[in-house]
Amino acid sequence: MFKKILIANRGEIALRIIRACRELGVETVAVHSEADTESLHVKFADHSVCIGKNPTSESYLNVNRLIAAAEVTGSEALHPGYGFLAENPEFAEVCESCDIRWIGPSSGLISQMGNKSLAKQMMHEARIPVIPGSDGPVEGEEEALQQAEEIGYPVMIKAAAGGGGKGMRIADNPQALSSNLLIARAEAESAFGNPSLYLERFLPNPRHVEVQLIGDAFGQIVHLGERDCSVQRRHQKLIEESPCAGITDDLRQEILQAAVKGAAAMEYHSVGTMEFLVQNDEFFFMEMNTRIQVEHPVTEMVTGRDLIKEQIAVAAGQKLSFTQDDILFTGHAIECRINSEDPARNFLPCPGKIDFFHLPGGMGVRVDSHVYQGYEISPYYDSMIAKIICHALDRNEAIQRMIRALEEFVIEGVESTLDFHQAILNDARFLRGEVSTRFLEDFVWNGQ
Repeated sequence: MFKKILIANRGEIALRIIRACRELGVETVAVHSEADTESLHVKFADHSVCIGKNPTSESYLNVNRLIAAAEVTGSEALHPGYGFLAENPEFAEVCESCDIRWIGPSSGLISQMGNKSLAKQMMHEARIPVIPGSDGPVEGEEEALQQAEEIGYPVMIKAAAGGGGKGMRIADNPQALSSNLLIARAEAESAFGNPSLYLERFLPNPRHVEVQLIGDAFGQIVHLGERDCSVQRRHQKLIEESPCAGITDDLRQEILQAAVKGAAAMEYHSVGTMEFLVQNDEFFFMEMNTRIQVEHPVTEMVTGRDLIKEQIAVAAGQKLSFTQDDILFTGHAIECRINSEDPARNFLPCPGKIDFFHLPGGMGVRVDSHVYQGYEISPYYDSMIAKIICHALDRNEAIQRMIRALEEFVIEGVESTLDFHQAILNDARFLRGEVSTRFLEDFVWNGQ
């Protein structure tokens, strides 16, 4: 096992990693910008290093400063968390070349899975269902129009090198395709430094279902069930739950087996998540996330397994501590991401000082947060205040427990999405499990 790990991240995920390391007896090094000097991850780490000013380009995205911090503190390994540089193959490669163990898959595999068209091709060769689309990036408008005719409208234009809704557009006809290509290409270039685009069939009302995977260097790959993360806003997940309420057990097993098969085909080792779109009784590979997910606590609640500790152990060269037969699924879990945003003003970010902060509690309630009373939410970074995760015997009880937890949660000083989440959880369609990636398009919220 490692003696010291540098955490190349901030906020709640950095604090989450620190807690896992503490239980493993591993020293931690927190890095931080000037704005994050008073963050809890800095306070609870064994060591801390200020790596720059507030802009991410001068701190959390600055590879040279992160590597220097790891070297000066004698860190043997680096945990990238999620976001920032967590899926940056160049950063992983630099760590490897500097003899700093990257807690994640190899830089080569990150690069392959980061290229959406290449990842899709790999899954197609492994006989995993993929959404019909172009075989690779489309080179120009003429080729795009030809491919779209073969695929059939509507089509989705997607950035080959990224995600999160950037470089993504829907085209219903050739004219819309031509105009949206220019917009999507510019967005892709700006967001990822790569203007490459590919096309795929647009599914009108799919569920977004993802499978939690972990593999070791000895060839063992295990799934820890699936999560439904269909409730999204602009391709950003708001609510996640496990198990998925809207699929049959037979379809669930098909999806889980496909995910394990796909991970085995790429010889995956580390924690990862394979994402699928599900339409009726069909499912299609969408992408592979080569990092820990924001919503990993949902899986931890239904399996009782600590994914971060297992991820670290695998990176240290250990075998998985469990087999597929050891994984037992219990009850239902739901996670809500609470952001410092104003839903009444188109989710405008609301940085500022937390004047009063009271966390919910009770049986089956977990809160992951780096925020406390008096904490200043910075305008420079993600606006997430906390993740609330509730676990119960079944979905209905988990929903009611979450509603109760949201009512107990008090945040004063900044606007938050607490009331918005309560409204979703009380929506009749959500209660029936009738969700899709377009759920919020038809959702009516009367909050002020």
